[in-house]
Amino acid sequence: MLRGLAFKVVFYGGSLFFVVTAFLYAAAGRHALIPHVRRWTVFHDWCCRKLLGIDWRVEGELPRTPVLVAMKHEAMYETLHSVLLLNAPAPVFKQELLKIPIWGRALLSYGGIVVDREAGAKALRAMLAEAKDLIADGRPILIFPEGTRVPHGEAPELKSGLAGLYRMLGLPVVPIACDSGRFLPKHGPKRPGTITFRVGETIPPGLSREEIEARVHGAINALND
Repeated sequence: MLRGLAFKVVFYGGSLFFVVTAFLYAAAGRHALIPHVRRWTVFHDWCCRKLLGIDWRVEGELPRTPVLVAMKHEAMYETLHSVLLLNAPAPVFKQELLKIPIWGRALLSYGGIVVDREAGAKALRAMLAEAKDLIADGRPILIFPEGTRVPHGEAPELKSGLAGLYRMLGLPVVPIACDSGRFLPKHGPKRPGTITFRVGETIPPGLSREEIEARVHGAINALND
């Protein structure tokens, strides 16, 4: 409990600086904002290691080319840590996040794919154009296909967004499992330990919805045992 309290005080107190100044970096352009976001994730990693006793490791080879990364989502940890794992990943995020003062503007400037479930054809074309620009910059597209945080050990069906994005972008998929929920449960005390990120086999484009979802589902839940 003391570790958790110390983490909240230090990380969230320090994050206030990063969030407020992100607006200034966003005004300078994406080339300035991306390193700023990375510094924030380095700070988060330091807080986790020094205050919570939580470290991390990678099993397998991380992608270094533009791909669609489908990652298991058990805690906030991987949403930030993905910036350290990957090359400035462009996340898929809900439109509602853009309404957050200051942070919403910075998130849009950082670059990502905004999902609007009620979007018309024009909005979908704009989303595809933005995705292609991000890919052209060499950035992987990151999606959490379960749609929300899932307690460790659970394996719900994937949301339809993965298959739709997979078909639309025509990219190979790299699934990544993680077990952050073992140490950072949504409810209850945090536990020290080492979080594992396991990189699955690259899945080629062009598969059916049933096959891509089955293969990704199996790969991102590989650490559930």
